[in-house]
Amino acid sequence: MYKLKQILVSGVIGLFGIAPLKASIDEDSLYLSIGQLFDRGMEQNLQLAADRLKEQIADDRARTARASRLPEINIGLNGGFVGQPVVFEHGLSDPTCPDSPDWSQNYAVNVSQPLYHGGRIRYAIRQADIEKEIAVLQTATDRADIKLSLLRQYLTLFSLYKQHVVLTRNINESERRLKDIRQMKEEGLITNNDVLRSEMQLTNNRLSLLETENNIRLTSQQLDILLGLDESLLLRPDTTLLDEVLRLDEYENYISQAYSNDPAMSLRMRQTDLARNNIQAVKAERMPQLSLYAANTLARPVSRTLADMYNNAWNIGLSFSYPLSALYRSKHRIREARRQVDVYRNAEEQHRQQIRMTVRNAYLKHSEALARVDALKLSVKQAEENFRIMRNRYLNQLAILTDLLDADNLRLDAELQLTTARAQVVYTYYELQRAAGKL
Repeated sequence: MYKLKQILVSGVIGLFGIAPLKASIDEDSLYLSIGQLFDRGMEQNLQLAADRLKEQIADDRARTARASRLPEINIGLNGGFVGQPVVFEHGLSDPTCPDSPDWSQNYAVNVSQPLYHGGRIRYAIRQADIEKEIAVLQTATDRADIKLSLLRQYLTLFSLYKQHVVLTRNINESERRLKDIRQMKEEGLITNNDVLRSEMQLTNNRLSLLETENNIRLTSQQLDILLGLDESLLLRPDTTLLDEVLRLDEYENYISQAYSNDPAMSLRMRQTDLARNNIQAVKAERMPQLSLYAANTLARPVSRTLADMYNNAWNIGLSFSYPLSALYRSKHRIREARRQVDVYRNAEEQHRQQIRMTVRNAYLKHSEALARVDALKLSVKQAEENFRIMRNRYLNQLAILTDLLDADNLRLDAELQLTTARAQVVYTYYELQRAAGKL
């Protein structure tokens, strides 16, 4: 029966293909700190690449708006066939066909320099600058969210490695305990049932280890793809991460930091500024326009006498226009722009409320995570002591195997919970930093 059980255990392990993860780590792995995670993640992320393109577009738009202050210069060239003119000297009778050249040419240079356009150009430039700032703030908002997403996967990988260590140690202890139990069975102190139950628990732990190793490979692959690395690389997180002291500051400090540092809050404020600028831009349509113009024209033939000669003429002056129709056309547009300002102000207030709720939630979650770690540390110590007592009692025939296995499972569960809780402390800390606009 014992040999049959050994064959079954070996078959299960072979079926699931348990491979030593340590060998894979030693052969093809990459150490990755949080700083490297963020740096490479920001460099490789496609969403941020799109945001950077939008920033460049906004920068080009701002340069275009500034270029509208420069003079407008046009160069023209006309050439064509001149038809035979007909001259009527007495009403519509006695037509004559004077001699005229067959070809005409016209070379012109026109320059127009805006002097005053009611602020249209100034507000267009300011609009482009604000839109550029909004693009930068949107990038910062996406960057913070992406950092938090990468950190979540990174800490998942960290927890999996810690679970791998705990499970491996537990399996080694179980194997040694199984050896002792087999010895006790040979001595007739216990029945074969204890051996079978110990072997079943060992098999379950090995399958849990297999699942953990596969999850390590899958999580590493996901991070490899996001970071632009070889998908076959096994990433190794920073094991000193949990040694950092991640303490809480005052709640109101996080609120004030969020109001001043949160890029999403700044983005909404700039959107309000953009709406205010739009009011002034619409009002500027009611203002007159004044421009300085100059032109030079070289033409052939002379248009008045049709003499086949070049004629050069130039002029310079001021151009003034007043859009009277804008007085009644822009009325509703100004009202619309003012209401748009109210909409963005409302969005600002909504986001301030959201900041207070988000910071409060993150603050309490981090406090809760710190308290959970402290409680689980005590639980692990208690579980260790409980297992030690039950092991001694079982070896002295004062307890049954079920009590020992329950104590072992309780110890394993407490250690895994502590590992998860420690990773959660790091995540809630960075989540709080994100809520305060500091990530």
